[in-house]
Amino acid sequence: MPTELPEKFAEFGEARKNGFLKVKKVKEAGGKVAGIFCTFTPLEIMDAAGFTPVSLCGMSGETIPAAEAHLPKNLCPLIKSSYGFAVSDKCPYTYFSDLIVGETTCDGKKKMYELLDDIRPTYILHLPQGERESALAEWTAEVRRFKAFLEERFGVEITDDALRRAAMMRNEERAQRMRLMELQKQTPPPAMGLDMYKALEGAGFVFEAQQRIDQLKSLCDHIQEAYDSGERPVADSAKRILITGCPIGGVLGKTVKAIESHGGAVVCFENCSGIKAAYQMVNTDDNDIVGAIAARYLDIGCSVMTPNSLRMELLKKLIQEYNIDGVVEVDLQACTPYTVESHFIRREMDKLNVPYIALETDYSESDSGQLSTRIEAFLEMLG
Repeated sequence: MPTELPEKFAEFGEARKNGFLKVKKVKEAGGKVAGIFCTFTPLEIMDAAGFTPVSLCGMSGETIPAAEAHLPKNLCPLIKSSYGFAVSDKCPYTYFSDLIVGETTCDGKKKMYELLDDIRPTYILHLPQGERESALAEWTAEVRRFKAFLEERFGVEITDDALRRAAMMRNEERAQRMRLMELQKQTPPPAMGLDMYKALEGAGFVFEAQQRIDQLKSLCDHIQEAYDSGERPVADSAKRILITGCPIGGVLGKTVKAIESHGGAVVCFENCSGIKAAYQMVNTDDNDIVGAIAARYLDIGCSVMTPNSLRMELLKKLIQEYNIDGVVEVDLQACTPYTVESHFIRREMDKLNVPYIALETDYSESDSGQLSTRIEAFLEMLG
């Protein structure tokens, strides 16, 4: 039976390509644009202030040489790529940004933001990086400072009602993202992981909230309808793989594509563009809506936290729910928090008797063959 599934996936790829023109239209209509980098950035605050948030994370090695004129070579490729796009004026999103919002999630990004401030006004959110009693109070105060800054700097009033509406809309989007990812719990999964990831990533470049939600819902419906009609894009024999670690948008070909070309199927993305930052919801019934927003974001189990029990607990839960055969950690070179934490992840996987491999890479193609060989051997080991 014919299916519209490939076309539906393609919509999200086109959304990314057309995003530049859409942002230009936002500006021409008098709207405000905020460039962001991290899942800790409280989107509801910017939504309620009338901003269109857009990711500035670089996913290509193209601009790294330009960045290395100012940044050290032994720095995370995502940081260098992001700064390179800004300093070389090759990123329309940076060009159109009224404000860049950074956060203190790693030392490399913190210092890079100082350089970015010479290009566009940059506001830094100071994130508590540990599980301690004062963390939520500190982070809530930081979110309130951010709200006050936007109100004063841009002459807007951010009301509780606007925040509550924004939180409800973001919750609905997260629910649809989770629904999409949870389709992969089926055996065999109804979609290739590479297509799934590109759709999740592409949704971030659909700037109208209701349109984002409707497109995600439509994609979920089409995938399930195609599956129910007998479509099986993934072989029954494919090993079910969970991806964890750093943001992987710049290394998809060397990792996810390689896994799926060697007989695996990525059924779960725990990392930034996947479940890690999608399953938490804002309690929109809370009388203190700013506090509820802050609490939701502090519940993200990123490796910058020390200790980071949230990530460990989430991984154990996902391994069981998605019937995982093996875990692949993808870490970007010079990302100290993740590369160090991989020791603890490996130890936990050993306890669970779950096969695990850690891959450290950058945005170049020089290690593609080596990674492919290691991935192939890992999948063969799974039997």
